[in-house]
Amino acid sequence: MNRSVRPTVALVALVAGACVRPSAAPVVTPSPAAPAPVASAPAAGVVARAAAVVPNPNAPKVLVIATGGTIAGVQDAPGTLGGYRAGTLTAEQITASVPELARYARIETEQFSNVASTLVTPEMWVKLAKRINVALQRGDLAGVVVTHGTDRLEETAFFLYLTVRSNKPVVVVGAQRPATGISPDGPINLLSAVRTAASPRAVQKGVMVVMDDRILSARESRKLYQRTGGFDTGDMGMLGVVASQGPEFFFAPVRRFGERSEFDLDRVDTLPKVELTMSYPGGTGQTFTTNPKGVVVATTGMTAAENATYRALRQTGVVVVTSFTSGENVNGGGGGGDGPPPARVDTAARRDSVARPVVAPVPPGVVALHLTATKARILLMVALTKTNDPREIQRIFNEY
Repeated sequence: MNRSVRPTVALVALVAGACVRPSAAPVVTPSPAAPAPVASAPAAGVVARAAAVVPNPNAPKVLVIATGGTIAGVQDAPGTLGGYRAGTLTAEQITASVPELARYARIETEQFSNVASTLVTPEMWVKLAKRINVALQRGDLAGVVVTHGTDRLEETAFFLYLTVRSNKPVVVVGAQRPATGISPDGPINLLSAVRTAASPRAVQKGVMVVMDDRILSARESRKLYQRTGGFDTGDMGMLGVVASQGPEFFFAPVRRFGERSEFDLDRVDTLPKVELTMSYPGGTGQTFTTNPKGVVVATTGMTAAENATYRALRQTGVVVVTSFTSGENVNGGGGGGDGPPPARVDTAARRDSVARPVVAPVPPGVVALHLTATKARILLMVALTKTNDPREIQRIFNEY
């Protein structure tokens, strides 16, 4: 159920209350001479900010869908550098802690899940994408923000990039520090994400990741390290920044997404099984008791034994995709120029073909272009919902 959220003292109290474990020490009633308890500095600061914010009744509507993660994390000892429990605060509590949101959007919230992102599954991706596709059909909704844990944020964002069939903005956002930590980054990240989702400039930009005032294409975003500023896009993919005046775009993605996406999840509940493997010196390749539908190999070049293993898998109908380990390579997919060279004709084999047994041709492999292996796996899972023809899948990899 969608519920409009207004930053109130009551909701701020919920945020403060969530910072205390149910098993905390018993409450001690102060003596008459003791001073009355006061609100914590962070909670008091939020109350003061909420009182100073004048909501904009004409602002666009933005739906915030919460899935959990560090942005909803709470420490046992708030205000320290200690550990925390991801996925503790609710969507209402997270948005109430940033009263400035009301200046830029009329916020609605929805709790999809509340877990650490390592617990997010492909089945959850499908349900989330379906929910967003339905929500974006509303004429009164400008965009959607998804709060998410950072460990799997780039994978969820890329799946949504492929399967959300709307040109309205969808922004995935997280935090590297818990909500109760010292100098949490979640509030400013959420504010930037909402401002981006509410902006007409964000239309037709695909699914985006907004972190640290940067607007990143979900196709290229990746987590490089576990600190603020840890999300990047490699050589390509930074679309713009969130400045004081709002989101500023300087680039736009050109590959297929949004309304141009051919991936329809209406009749899809589970995704085909695709395994992820790595090539390395002395490797012999991965074999399986039960073959998956597809395999992605992260490699800069395979050994002879690996080539033989994955060739044999292709012979059985398994689609094999190779992805450069850095995710930066763009060679080999036939996506531009004059395409791949024509097949070589073995004239000697043709002359005595009558005497030779007919051998079924080996299906070709697929090459990922400028995609990390983890994202190549996601694209292959989605592609396999439409076809298992490796030539057609190569076409999909060239276009998305």
